[in-house]
Amino acid sequence: MSVQAETIERIADVAAADWDRLDSAGNPFLRHAFLEALESSGCIGEDAGWIPRHLLLRDGSGQLTGAVPRYLKTHSWGEFVFDWNWAQASIQAGLEYYPKLVSAVPFTPVTGPRLLVAQDGGRQRPVLAMALLESARREGVPGTQVNFTTPDDQAVLEAAGFLTRHDCRFLWRNRGYRDFDDFLDVLRADKRKKLRRERRRVAEAGVTFRTLSGSGVEPELWQAIFGFSEQTFLRHGNAHYLTADFLALVAGRLPGSIMVKLALLGGQPVAAAIFFHDDRWLYGRYWGASQQVDCLHFEACYYQGIEWCIEHGLDGFDPGTQGEHKLARGFEPTLTRSAHWFAHPGLSSAIGRYLERERDAVVRYIEAAGEHLPFHREPDA
Repeated sequence: MSVQAETIERIADVAAADWDRLDSAGNPFLRHAFLEALESSGCIGEDAGWIPRHLLLRDGSGQLTGAVPRYLKTHSWGEFVFDWNWAQASIQAGLEYYPKLVSAVPFTPVTGPRLLVAQDGGRQRPVLAMALLESARREGVPGTQVNFTTPDDQAVLEAAGFLTRHDCRFLWRNRGYRDFDDFLDVLRADKRKKLRRERRRVAEAGVTFRTLSGSGVEPELWQAIFGFSEQTFLRHGNAHYLTADFLALVAGRLPGSIMVKLALLGGQPVAAAIFFHDDRWLYGRYWGASQQVDCLHFEACYYQGIEWCIEHGLDGFDPGTQGEHKLARGFEPTLTRSAHWFAHPGLSSAIGRYLERERDAVVRYIEAAGEHLPFHREPDA
């Protein structure tokens, strides 16, 4: 069956029901409502350097058979696939690196499908991969990439000519724990004692927690919750990627997809951790506090999330980017992937050689990091 590829500059130009009919494995970040809220709230756009260029496939009858969330990028911020050294090397060699086409969920380093197809349309994945390359060539961009891919998507992209990059993330996996104490029981005694001590310090400081569904948060409270998160960005000299309006918008459009752990001291909010979730995974996204409380970050961002996963029978917990300190708290080093294509043959060859060395280093790092996990017995695979 013949298919036609097209590029749209607003996700609102495709019907939400058609987009959501494609298989996103339940990932909330790939829902039409989430991606459209990023655009309509002004979090992405030309001013932000994230310019929507979503790729669609339609069959002869006009039916949507595939799609890729995609953006024209004028920088590398908000991707979490760190390629600034490549950009600098390209510029020093007299080559352009930007703008590039990036297939990703903005500001969301979460592995998930990127080549979205109908559940019975697996044959469309190679077509989408080739359409990404053809589109990049036609638009004359220096390169295109696909971030945080699934193994299935990555294999198709490699076959199409993309280079593979590996990295490491730290994920917590639920192995049928009955409660938080049951999870602690698989840790070595010293690590178990450390986690209990950290939780006790927060409780002894008088901090309590409320669990809020995003759809039940009033706009005024969203402003306060967002304000905590914004302070974290500002302390690092950056502006927040998102807005309170975006969070309220998504919470209303995707009820049940956002969960907030609100920390209270003397009955007043002092910190908040913002999570997204689907039927299988919890995703830690943003956090912030107005007061310094010993171990509050660990409690709000990690232990409250682990406990919530156990209570709701979720498979695992992705707490966000970076942080070897997660190892001591049971988050396991896990391989992640991205796919890259460069128009300039010399640049592609040089980065390809670099990636071979880097992949070996990532494997060694994951093996070494695994030796520092706190389990007193090897977790089930």
